[in-house]
Amino acid sequence: MIAAGILTSSDRVELLDGHIIETVLQEPPHASTTSSFGNDFVVLFAGKAWVRQQLPITIAPNSEPEPDIAVVKLDPRRYRDRHPIPEDVYLLIEVAASTLSYDRNRKVKVYAKANIPEYWVIDVNQRQLVVFRDPQGDTYQVEQVLGMTDIVAPVAFPDVVIELSHLLV
Repeated sequence: MIAAGILTSSDRVELLDGHIIETVLQEPPHASTTSSFGNDFVVLFAGKAWVRQQLPITIAPNSEPEPDIAVVKLDPRRYRDRHPIPEDVYLLIEVAASTLSYDRNRKVKVYAKANIPEYWVIDVNQRQLVVFRDPQGDTYQVEQVLGMTDIVAPVAFPDVVIELSHLLV
């Protein structure tokens, strides 16, 4: 659509289930949380996975969301010639301040249907992490809410233990 002149590179949109969705501007709490998790994840997953921040993933046939953080398989070409697809994804994370309902109700269905193995929603306002695991159809069978005193490890990397007190500030 950019090539056709319908959109410009400065338009803040993503493609989800065939719909062009306008993304919201990031307030400081959202930006800070995304940056904190992203920077820590680069260190935690060094040599194990590639950490992408606010970059597209391709979900055929009609979605190209831009999750706040995506932990994906290492790619020798660093995804230069394509975006990651669901089979490349270990974990997707959305940071939610004003978009909590959208991330928990609409995006969760798209990610589950694409068989993304794990999806986290960071609730900035409540300082909580909602963990979704075990996709089946358009839902996740496991939903767990974690708080400041909890720890979590991604399913694909059980040795990567994350203390939420360091990240949910």
